[in-house]
Amino acid sequence: MAYDDLRAFLQELDRNGQLLHITDEVAPEPDLAAAANAAGRIGEGAPALYFDNVTGFTNARIALNVHGSWRNHALALGLPADTPLREQVEEFARRWDAFPVAPERRSDAPWSQNTLQGDDVDLFKVLPLFRLNDGDGGFYLDKAAVVSRDPEDPGNFGKQNVGVYRIEVIAADRLAVQPVPAHDVALHLRRAEERDEDLPIAITLGNDPVISIVAGMPMAYDQSEYEMAGALRGAPAPIATAPLTGFDVPWGSEVVIEGVIKGRERQIEGPFGEFTGHYSGGRRMPVIRVDRISYRTDPVFESLYLGMPTTEIDYLVGPNTCVPLLKQLRAEFPEVQAVNALSTHGLLLVISTAKRYGGFAKAVAMRAMTTPHGLGYAKTVIVVDEDVDPFDLPQVMWALSTKVNPAGDIVNLPNLSVMELDPGSQPAGITNKLIIDATTPVAPDDRGHFSTPVKDLPETKEWIGRLQRLIAAR
Repeated sequence: MAYDDLRAFLQELDRNGQLLHITDEVAPEPDLAAAANAAGRIGEGAPALYFDNVTGFTNARIALNVHGSWRNHALALGLPADTPLREQVEEFARRWDAFPVAPERRSDAPWSQNTLQGDDVDLFKVLPLFRLNDGDGGFYLDKAAVVSRDPEDPGNFGKQNVGVYRIEVIAADRLAVQPVPAHDVALHLRRAEERDEDLPIAITLGNDPVISIVAGMPMAYDQSEYEMAGALRGAPAPIATAPLTGFDVPWGSEVVIEGVIKGRERQIEGPFGEFTGHYSGGRRMPVIRVDRISYRTDPVFESLYLGMPTTEIDYLVGPNTCVPLLKQLRAEFPEVQAVNALSTHGLLLVISTAKRYGGFAKAVAMRAMTTPHGLGYAKTVIVVDEDVDPFDLPQVMWALSTKVNPAGDIVNLPNLSVMELDPGSQPAGITNKLIIDATTPVAPDDRGHFSTPVKDLPETKEWIGRLQRLIAAR
């Protein structure tokens, strides 16, 4: 099933018992964020939350935790709600192979129903804003898709970036955005500033669930997120033309904000409770001038609670980080079997691979650190044998406890790049990175005393399924 907008997905969640309507009146702070925080503590089956009775807001509709469980993530991809995580990742990888699927341009976008422009622009008239954590420096748009174009090649559809970046509301018509240097929007901004220009952007809120997934994917610079959305949906992604910038934006968005990132203008942004489970400090960040707001009547405001894991972001950017890393590594090392990048957006990776020769696992780990995502993340890479499931943490711990000899299996690489939000970096954006080779040595590496490992019995896989069915039928 392909959803053309957020509302269709919320209806599907409701049909599957994965949308919880909170009808009691609640306060915008702290109730909304606290409820989303609590959803992350329920476990893998947590529902999305829907509020329409919020003190101080008229006709506000607020959706939280929309992607916040593996059940919801499965439904976002049109899979049965009970699809196991490993199967979701494998299906994600299978659909990747259909890329690119050209989008479908449509007219009469729902977000064109209402417009604020020029002196009438006021974000507070449209958005029911609230803080997510009590130490946040202000209100944030943290689940928006930001659309920008390469100013040196604006007609290249593949170089039109759709990404998720944290955005602080600093005035009725001003925003501050954090473009992580490894991300495409930072490259677009740098090129615009080198030309002494502002960078036009469009910010879309309340998007269909697959747009939110692809906007957080570490794709190649010239790969289109809309074409990837089509591959994941199994149908062309609907897009429309934003009236002020002329950019391609999702057809079904609730709100479209257009303006420019002001060249060479910076303002303090932050602090913010981040996905690392720590507050980031205040930093000077680029400023967005809002020139136009287009929005649906009574728009649904979707927000993403961030804090101490596990929260919605860990589900949202799970498979969409695992699979690009898997595909990028396999292009050069077909021996790679699977990549687990679920831990804190891939600050830690677990990779399973066969080996061609001694030292091969370390080469795979080093390549992972230089992928588009690895450059800014991938602080620790653990490599395990091909018969170890990187998603099965007890198996990974077995490999770590029995295969690793610190004398040669741990590699400390100094002074490499990482995102500035990494709380362990010093200075911000620079860190040592760690490779842990937890694979069985192969020739010419003859270290250790590894005899033949015990294997699962051939009938074990069949019995796993049989036992699961018996347990479910109790």
